[in-house]
Amino acid sequence: MPTPNALANCSVLLLSGGRGQRMGGQDKGLLHWHGRPLIAWLHELARPLSDDLIISCNRNNERYAPYADQLVADQEQDFQGPLAGIRAGMAAARHPQMLVLPCDAPLVDAALLDALLSQAGSRPVVVRQGAYWQPLFCLLPTHLRDDLERAWQSGERSPQRWFGRLDPIAVDCPLDDPRLANLNTPEILATTAR
Repeated sequence: MPTPNALANCSVLLLSGGRGQRMGGQDKGLLHWHGRPLIAWLHELARPLSDDLIISCNRNNERYAPYADQLVADQEQDFQGPLAGIRAGMAAARHPQMLVLPCDAPLVDAALLDALLSQAGSRPVVVRQGAYWQPLFCLLPTHLRDDLERAWQSGERSPQRWFGRLDPIAVDCPLDDPRLANLNTPEILATTAR
């Protein structure tokens, strides 16, 4: 597990505010996998890391509340993507760093989180697979909230483009790293082992 001082320095944002299009419009974080909602798996992993666990959700607040210290929602109601959730999380985060994880990746492990947290500093730390950044697995210095807000106001909606300007630090993972599997279709959810 990451160092004990993570509690004092790190907020955690679990992204659960999507439209769930590939799941037929269902709220992905609440879908069951091996007997528990997807959000429960991420909560179990992230809870020891922070006293500021934030869930970005745009519906079903009462069902997410037991898993969070704070719930946030997009300012706009039309599901503008994960950068909207990151923006809401950054505005609410209470610590100098914010660890970001998607709700549909229950195979993430403590070693990967430790790799992200160990690089904490003034630049974003982002998982990279080959040449492709995985911006929903990242550690963000919360002093970047103003930069994100400026980018958002200028029309930016892509986490990759926003991170790309900020010279992120890479945590490299293999292209087939099972920890990064997104269980974002009914077929993948039904066939993925723990």
